[in-house]
Amino acid sequence: MQKPVIFSDWGLIEYQKAWDQQENIFKQSADLKYQRRLSGEMGADPIENHLIFCEHPPVYTLGKSGKIENLLLNEAELKAINATFFPINRGGDITFHGPGQIVGYPIFDLEQFYTDIHLYLRNLEEAIILTLAHYGIKAGRYEGYTGVWLDADLPNARKICAMGVRCSRWITMHGFAFNVNTDLNYFKHIVPCGIDDKDVTSMERELGKKLEIDTVKKVLKEKLSEVFEINLLP
Repeated sequence: MQKPVIFSDWGLIEYQKAWDQQENIFKQSADLKYQRRLSGEMGADPIENHLIFCEHPPVYTLGKSGKIENLLLNEAELKAINATFFPINRGGDITFHGPGQIVGYPIFDLEQFYTDIHLYLRNLEEAIILTLAHYGIKAGRYEGYTGVWLDADLPNARKICAMGVRCSRWITMHGFAFNVNTDLNYFKHIVPCGIDDKDVTSMERELGKKLEIDTVKKVLKEKLSEVFEINLLP
């Protein structure tokens, strides 16, 4: 049986505002789950699951296990390229978000799916891989690293989708950053995901043309629905 998931597209939204809204949904879900467990009402209606898509103005985010040295700009240089910086509470190192990138924030109660964070990450990767295959781009995984890669076993390995998540009480937040028409020049100012010898790419670069991002979102929603066996509710 497909699990209902509330879908929202927040469009282009400042990172801080999206983070606050995401934290609010996450906290409501976690608090409700905790209260139900205390009162023995775990058989009540399942906690709501959410899937959020958005784009952000240029911003660098650093995960809790990341190194600040992987940001190669000072405050003045950040301002000069109209970018901001946030240390945040997800896993992973530093990455970039910007227009033309699909940022996905699943807020899932994994106890309704499976209590396996590694499987959750592999399934997020699988949905991206299937989306890329729809466009004729062969992608896969790079052993030892999270995310989706092209030519992972070759010297020209390049990352097309970064991932970093947080999970508490088996409820997830944060998620993935999928480069569709992203301005890749912004990645020159960081050591992406702490990996200094691999390139970053986008669908636009691989296919030699800009894509209609809403169409890519539609395909990605279909693939996420298939992989996670969910029914996205408008």
